[in-house]
Amino acid sequence: MKTSASLVIAAFVAGLTTSVAFAETELTVYTAVEAVDLDRYKAEFEKAHPDIKINWVRDSTGIMTAKLLAEKDNPQADVVWGVAATSLLLLKAEGMLEPYAPVGVEKLDPRFVDSSTPPTWTGMDAYVAAICFNTVEAEKLGIPAPKSWKDLTKPEYKGHVVMPNPNSSGTGFLDVSAWLQIFGEKDAWDFMDGLHQNIASYTHSGSKPCKMAGAGETVVGVSFEFPGAKAKSAGAPIDIIFPEEGSGWEAEATAIIAGTAKLKAAKTLVDFSVSKEANQMYNVGYSVVAYPGLAQPVENLPPNVAEFMIKNDFEWAANNRKAILAEWAKRYDAKSEPKT
Repeated sequence: MKTSASLVIAAFVAGLTTSVAFAETELTVYTAVEAVDLDRYKAEFEKAHPDIKINWVRDSTGIMTAKLLAEKDNPQADVVWGVAATSLLLLKAEGMLEPYAPVGVEKLDPRFVDSSTPPTWTGMDAYVAAICFNTVEAEKLGIPAPKSWKDLTKPEYKGHVVMPNPNSSGTGFLDVSAWLQIFGEKDAWDFMDGLHQNIASYTHSGSKPCKMAGAGETVVGVSFEFPGAKAKSAGAPIDIIFPEEGSGWEAEATAIIAGTAKLKAAKTLVDFSVSKEANQMYNVGYSVVAYPGLAQPVENLPPNVAEFMIKNDFEWAANNRKAILAEWAKRYDAKSEPKT
């Protein structure tokens, strides 16, 4: 009987030990990364760390930013992996981010690292403003390819331009904040007044204008380079144009939400997010990544995309975000597509 009891106890302890060894930590991870990439990111991370499971919560940048701020007093996320750096700066100002210097952070381009010590966020890659121009539809209508942002205010583009709403889209916000930096406040709003006359609609997705251009639903889609390259690779008759004044850009970035009960696992994810392996993963779609010297050219994009990127003041953009968005909505929101 003693031997039998000992065997039962030993088996129970062994089973308990096995259960603990294979217990998963589940991280709730908020993101605005394009949905097409999420399965790949999750698979690569969980392959390296089978004891940690990612549960994604995804929406566009503006909506995700609003959700995070609304949850300030009762955070639901453990980590943010792939939300605009300017959005994370808003969370930083509210004391919502856990300062952490991930392993290998010193290897990243300083433009992709928060200026605080230790940093509260680290960048992954950059998405860069670009125009997706449907060459087939343009030829039918006799519309020339634009060379500059200001070209889009010319009469021939009336009703043929679609761009993202900056209140719901990070791409839309990087466009508006970049124009304010490029042209100066007065000239930028004058430019946007002229552009508004030619806008068919403002979308709630940053990639949708490019997809619409690729499908022939508009001639000009103000978007960013990644969906343009993807659409062109799929056979869409579009050119990807980087305007001569320069392109706004945003860093997709990662941060830990302060107060998470899963801090160790969260740090493991953030360590992975800045690794060489992760940056190679980002480079599948993005031609500019945080790890210098790593990026390989992306199909249908020029090898010098980084040269089109303006000197972007993220702190200024974050500090002025609320006022910029309120002014934009007051002037232009009437042409926004309905929210679904």
